Amino acid sequence: MIVKNEEECIERCIKSVKDLVDEMIIVDTGSTDKTIEICRELGAKVYSYRWDHDFAKARNYSLSLASGDWILWLDADEEIHQETERKTLRELAKTEDYDLYSFELNNFYGEKVDYNCVIRILHPRLFRNGIGFRFINSIHETLNIEEILLKTNKEKRLGEAPVCIWHYGYLDKYVNDKGKSERNITLLLEALSRNEEDPWLYYHLASEYYRLKDFTKSFQHINRSIVLFVMNQMTPPSLLYKLKYSILLSIGSFEGAYPAIEKAISLYPDYVDLLFYKGIVLLKLGKVEESIETFNECLKIGDNQVKYLTQKGLGSFQAWYYKGLCYEEKKEIEKAIVCYEQALNLCPTHKEAAGALDRLK
Repeated sequence: MIVKNEEECIERCIKSVKDLVDEMIIVDTGSTDKTIEICRELGAKVYSYRWDHDFAKARNYSLSLASGDWILWLDADEEIHQETERKTLRELAKTEDYDLYSFELNNFYGEKVDYNCVIRILHPRLFRNGIGFRFINSIHETLNIEEILLKTNKEKRLGEAPVCIWHYGYLDKYVNDKGKSERNITLLLEALSRNEEDPWLYYHLASEYYRLKDFTKSFQHINRSIVLFVMNQMTPPSLLYKLKYSILLSIGSFEGAYPAIEKAISLYPDYVDLLFYKGIVLLKLGKVEESIETFNECLKIGDNQVKYLTQKGLGSFQAWYYKGLCYEEKKEIEKAIVCYEQALNLCPTHKEAAGALDRLK
């Protein structure tokens, strides 16, 4: 891990992993709180690194210190799910078939931890040491997976493992820290000045502006990102379209979202988030029957498409809730009640569904 002033969360992270690994390497980039003290008390090796505004360089320094055959990397605001056993990682490390494993990353959002308020995606976290893996990009750093694949032509050596990571950094108390977003925007703009044709930089800028609720700038940057992928004869990744239509829904631009969203769905027909957005747009445009059909498609797909960045519930309780709204719009109250009850059965904390039932019964 690389850390700075993480005394609030570092103990939780280290305790979740200390019995699963042989060594814990912490690279500190200038903490002034008790982060270093906590890490050492919990058995981690702590190294100092002079911060140079480049996350990838700091990460790569941490990799250079690792002595094990495999490397697991985390952020301080994460933890390995408690049900993960040491033998699980041991078994993964014994393999001769894979060089990298992706785990299910669960990002909590909202006011507090709610296991139904989660955005999930598979994320590469465990990789073989000494074969060339390193981090790239000064901010929103990622592993150089494509470079390794080009060198080795071993695409089949990328695996998925039944390990979950909980990430708390998208909870409101962290997201509402404007200083962090402004810092990230500054670093992204600096990176963009060096490489103005990198579509991922525009995507990350769009994401930061979205968190700040500057939807105009967010929309400009996400569109630029999509255009650059197309110009490079590449299919824009699915999460770009998720952000684009999240923006349009946030500003109430339903006519702007439909029928344009059909193009995105044609590229990713099993991406439940895009179908869910389509269902909302159709409902707002008064196309209620089509909206019901779309939410039924969401329910058929379900909630388990973690190959995409996907919000929990859009293929289950949220789809049921919005179906209920559709039936209310049609004055079919009994059907609406059934839908709200289904939503509550799947998510007992669903306040909107509970409120709808109180209103109708």
